Amino acid sequence: MVTLTKAEEKIMKILWGIEKGFIKDIIDQYPNPKPPYNSVSTIVRVLVQKEIIGYTAYGKSHQYHPLISKDEYKKGQMSRLVKDYYSNSLTQVVNFFSESKGLSEKELDEAMKMLEALKSQKNG
Repeated sequence: MVTLTKAEEKIMKILWGIEKGFIKDIIDQYPNPKPPYNSVSTIVRVLVQKEIIGYTAYGKSHQYHPLISKDEYKKGQMSRLVKDYYSNSLTQVVNFFSESKGLSEKELDEAMKMLEALKSQKNG
C-alpha cells in the first residue's frame, strides 16, 4: 500500500467525499485561500501515476475518481503503522494508547468490549 503525502491525502479525502470530480470540483472543496489550479492538477496526475485515482476523459477534460476506498487506505496505513512501530503487536498498540493517551475508564471499557467481541468471533 502506498503512503500518501499530506497534499495527496487532502485530495483523496476530497475525492472520497465527492466520489468523482474535475480539478475545479476538487479546488472548490478547499477552504480559502484556494490552492492554484496547476498545483492541484500536478498532485492529481501523481495520484493517477500511483494508480490511486482514475479518470474518465471528456475531450480535453478529465473527471477523476478514487480507485481505492477510504477504508482500504485506512486499513493499509494502520497495518503499516502497527508493523513498523509496534512490532506487529496489538498489545503494544493498546499499551501505547492506554499509557500515553490517558484513556478514560469509559474508553477502556469500550475497548475491552470490542476486544471481547473480537475474541468471541474468533472462537466461534
